[in-house]
Amino acid sequence: MKLAFLFAGQGAQAKGMGKDIYDNVPLAKEIYDKYPSLRDLCFVDSNDVINQTKYAQPAMLLTSYVFAKALEENGIKPEYACGLSLGEYSALAFSDTWNLDDALDIISNRGDIMQNALPLGTTKMAAIIGLDREKVLEGVKTSEGVCEVANYNCPGQIVITGDNKGVDLAMENMKNLGALKVVELNVSGAFHSSFLLDASKKLRKVLDKYSPNTPKYKIIYNVSGKEENRNINDILEEQIHSSVYFEDSIRYLIANGVDTFVEIGPGKSLQGFVKRIDRKIPCYNVSDLESLNKTIEALKA
Repeated sequence: MKLAFLFAGQGAQAKGMGKDIYDNVPLAKEIYDKYPSLRDLCFVDSNDVINQTKYAQPAMLLTSYVFAKALEENGIKPEYACGLSLGEYSALAFSDTWNLDDALDIISNRGDIMQNALPLGTTKMAAIIGLDREKVLEGVKTSEGVCEVANYNCPGQIVITGDNKGVDLAMENMKNLGALKVVELNVSGAFHSSFLLDASKKLRKVLDKYSPNTPKYKIIYNVSGKEENRNINDILEEQIHSSVYFEDSIRYLIANGVDTFVEIGPGKSLQGFVKRIDRKIPCYNVSDLESLNKTIEALKA
């Protein structure tokens, strides 16, 4: 078996995530208890802020890290790790690129930078269902405004990003090109677009406070959908304003012999993407205690 861990991105967060694992897995309790404010955000969210970018990102990283460490403690270790946008940081943290304190500081700053990068209500994102890349790239060419591709998630699901005028025009183009569905996303701005170039420079100042280690697991990066030999801080500076090549990442992993995937984090979105790419490859998920135990049992067998 050649295994890859896939770390969930922002949007998968949910109040109560990780609580049953915390209650039943001593290692999880030990890790969460080092960060009581984040622990309480994950479990209780008394101020109802977990869906805000600046809070969602560190909460997701901590939870995904705990889930992956619970697998690792049971002898289940991947050869490769990758994640969707924010999930890339979870993959890097799990791979000891930084210690957890530093990873949480970096991702907290990233969330704050992204949340405040653009004036509210001026930019947006939308999911395009049922068109291939060529059609989507044709559709983002608009007469006014700015529209770009944010995420290549899987065949038939691509996310576009840009200012309101550009995305609105592109959404109409996609419908005319035969999209099955066009859905505006509930996000605070045009993430993974050129509008975040200034934000990427602010993020770089944060990243450069830390010296990343060589990850102990092989990382597949969003900016290219493959392994990279470049400086990690260069890659992460670029990632925040570039397209996420998640489909390419999965295809690269399969081409390099990966025959089993585990999605780490709340939800099953990445599992769905993998199935759209190759239905034959087993893909498990760890989102709660039940799925953790099922995944451990299946992979140990």
